[in-house]
Amino acid sequence: MHGGWYQYMRSGDQKPKVTKELLLRVLNYAKPYWWHISGMLVTILISAALTLVSPLIFRQMIDTVLPSKNLNQLTILAVALLFVPILNGGIGVIQRRLNSAVGEGVIYDLRSGLFSRLQRMSLRFFTNTKTGELMSRLNSDVVGAQNAISNTIVNIVTNLVEAIAILVVMLTLQWQLTLLSVLVLPIFILVAQRLGVRLRDIAREGMDLNAQMNAHMNETLNIGGALLVKLFGRSKEEEARFRQRAAGVRDIGIRRAVIGSSFFVILGLVSAVGTALVYGLGGYYVIQGTFTIGTIVAFGSYLGSLYGALQGLAGAPVEFSTSMVSFERVFELIDLPQDITEKDPATTLRADELKGELEFDNVTFNYKVDDSILLSEVKRYGSMDNVKTVISGQSSVDGKNSQGKNGQSPSINRRDERAASSNGEVDPTSQAREVALEGISFKASAGSLVALVGPSGAGKTTITYLIPRLYDPTSGVIRMDGHDLRDVTLDSLSSVIGMVTQETYLFHDTIRTNLTYAKMDAAQEEIESAARAANIHNFIMDLPDGYDTIVGERGYRLSGGEKQRIALARVILKNPRILVLDEATSSLDSESESLIQDALKRVMAGRTSIVIAHRLSTILAADLILVMDRGRIVERGTHDELIATGGLYAQLYETQFRGERV
Repeated sequence: MHGGWYQYMRSGDQKPKVTKELLLRVLNYAKPYWWHISGMLVTILISAALTLVSPLIFRQMIDTVLPSKNLNQLTILAVALLFVPILNGGIGVIQRRLNSAVGEGVIYDLRSGLFSRLQRMSLRFFTNTKTGELMSRLNSDVVGAQNAISNTIVNIVTNLVEAIAILVVMLTLQWQLTLLSVLVLPIFILVAQRLGVRLRDIAREGMDLNAQMNAHMNETLNIGGALLVKLFGRSKEEEARFRQRAAGVRDIGIRRAVIGSSFFVILGLVSAVGTALVYGLGGYYVIQGTFTIGTIVAFGSYLGSLYGALQGLAGAPVEFSTSMVSFERVFELIDLPQDITEKDPATTLRADELKGELEFDNVTFNYKVDDSILLSEVKRYGSMDNVKTVISGQSSVDGKNSQGKNGQSPSINRRDERAASSNGEVDPTSQAREVALEGISFKASAGSLVALVGPSGAGKTTITYLIPRLYDPTSGVIRMDGHDLRDVTLDSLSSVIGMVTQETYLFHDTIRTNLTYAKMDAAQEEIESAARAANIHNFIMDLPDGYDTIVGERGYRLSGGEKQRIALARVILKNPRILVLDEATSSLDSESESLIQDALKRVMAGRTSIVIAHRLSTILAADLILVMDRGRIVERGTHDELIATGGLYAQLYETQFRGERV
């Protein structure tokens, strides 16, 4: 009865423009379930008809059967009173089955479409979008959109059919009393709407306060937060903060309960006034002889059902509008343009035919984000993602000017000018700039090893991200065996490139699953061979469950070096033509690294390898060393050639590599 009002209480201020195109697109998701929806409409009509039967049975029983003391008719009517709810309940189960098939089917279709779309989005999109916002689109918004088809429209049709049917019957019984009963309803609706707005605002405030309390718990009760609190001795301060926020949740809960109770009391007065009118004025008609007692009883029963249907219809526009907001958010994600696309037709690279020659031709790149490929900012009441400051408690308004799209901090500007220090002098070591890469040109011959060296932030990782098309160059061309990477299929490009990234990521699954992610049909012998090449097989076999050991979330049960060796084994199992290693041995101890260097030499043999080198042994083995500084290649050559020039590489060698044993 109060479903529409509850939606009104929860709904936002967003009121989308319901266009014909939007409605047609929404209804398009219902097309596969047309027979289910038709079945629901039939059950709605039958259920509405059965709703009319019981009051008429009471009327017949009171006005005719009881005065005549007809036991046979009394038995038949009593059985009918039992049969009607049983039949109505059975029809309700069927309707629920059909409704669930439509609702869950729509959720499946929307989620599948959204997830497929997200799989085709570039890395740029994910680095500028909150994971929590994506989860909300896939969960909350999808469910909200599903409500438009499986619940909102069904409820509107149900209430409309019931209201029309009941009004027709009531008008045939006594049209004056019917009109009087209905005219009272708008007065109470107006009062309830105003109280509903106040209740909705309090509910929003309560959700935000609850989100702040939950965010505080999340920040201080995880292992990192708990450690920090203990190290700085801030337990009492955090307890005080928590009590303050918990008190806010308590106080708003009390206010919400009191106003909510008043809200439903006012709604209850509608039925009370209607009942008083029916039995007061109806009783007068009985005394006058124009009405029967059975008619009054039937009229009162109809009136309660009528008020429920009309209240549902009154809240339907808000409920429908809320569902349309959810649909718009889902469609926004589905309609986002892709910045990494395939040409039609595109060339398919074949690993057995690929030589592995890689060429960068005057490549320039910057991380500037086009807002058209990002999601719009959404205010979600009760979401911890909207809590801007957890400890200090500053409101989101305080920091709104410092927040970028989706509430994130704006991107760091990598300015071309040398960054100035606090005293106004230029800092020659700063890598801050606007353009990440500028005029990058080099050629890696098939089977060669190219080492990238340079200060942190110089652009080395960015170069490696351009090779598998995680990003596309702003200008210039990257070629593989003469093919522009933008002309080849993404799947075939991915199949010939193996990459170990700077931050190793493992799924919360077994070691075997993490390894075979590179080659789903790999045999046990292949898995073990790759693990041996990465010097991790013996460690795995010493674990209680061997290759079936679960590594934990992000591999947290393993050390950094162990995770990196598993990542190396994974890329070895892929057997790519081009190998990209981003600080692949940075977390290995000296013993592990010495053991893995020979394995890497065997793996790199015959493959084109691009390595961000932080070890002298890798640099000495390189056919070409590219020295990066502020997004440019400032030096290139072999180790001996670069040492002889006495430039940036020579400085890096003196500070980073000279003490290493080779």
